[in-house]
Amino acid sequence: MGGMIQATESSLLGPKEGPPVRTLNAGGRGGFVLVCEHASRFIPAALGELGLDEEAKHSHAAWDIGARDLAVELMAELDAPLVAARVSRLVYDCNRPPEAHDAVPARSERFEIPGNRDLAAAAREQRAREIYAPFRKELTGTLDRRNGPALLVTIHSFTPVYMGRAREVELGLLHDADARMADAMMAIASRHTGMATALNAPYAASDGVTHTLRDHGVARGLANVMIEVRNDLIDTPSGVHRVAAELAGLLREIAPPMLADTAAPATAETTTD
Repeated sequence: MGGMIQATESSLLGPKEGPPVRTLNAGGRGGFVLVCEHASRFIPAALGELGLDEEAKHSHAAWDIGARDLAVELMAELDAPLVAARVSRLVYDCNRPPEAHDAVPARSERFEIPGNRDLAAAAREQRAREIYAPFRKELTGTLDRRNGPALLVTIHSFTPVYMGRAREVELGLLHDADARMADAMMAIASRHTGMATALNAPYAASDGVTHTLRDHGVARGLANVMIEVRNDLIDTPSGVHRVAAELAGLLREIAPPMLADTAAPATAETTTD
């Protein structure tokens, strides 16, 4: 296991490690903006792997397995911009505000995160400043540059078994205060997919998982939805392709009425700290 370092003076990301966020297909002209907050399991070298073993670093605790691949296929299907985080959620969870206790988790599922235990306030603030703030700024800018209304879709995955209990749901459609898009998708899901589909499962807004929807969708009046796919369905290229095709068909069908019901996005003030 690597050493546990609380970097506070130098940058977390080295010059060869790249930015904490990247937008793919930035000029996409479709009616959607896609987001994948948990797209990567990368941990900057400055953090010494957070003291994790190989199992933890490759587990669902570190990232949403299959979510980035699914988001990239949907990006192509829908000609949508995709804003994707490039750093593990164990460094900073970009689907959490800085004040959330689990924005920098000391424990995730069955794994202890030694490099996050007893983290100094300055080190925690640095994570938010160097990982979360650029992510939020990038997504804000992507939405600001839209020439018309957009539908905000965040892409996630979940495990087939959690705390020893099997999960029967295969596709979850989650919402925060605005349920328009999730409800519309739920109403016609069976026409596009055979996946066992549920509303607000396996998580719900009460679990603190809808920060991106609230901060970038609800705040702008944009219809929005969080899509959760069970990761055993997207752990192969063929599985990703099948699920992406089904979701693309579902999203295309609900898009016209949702876009008609969505005002052109208001410009949000960019926060960098």
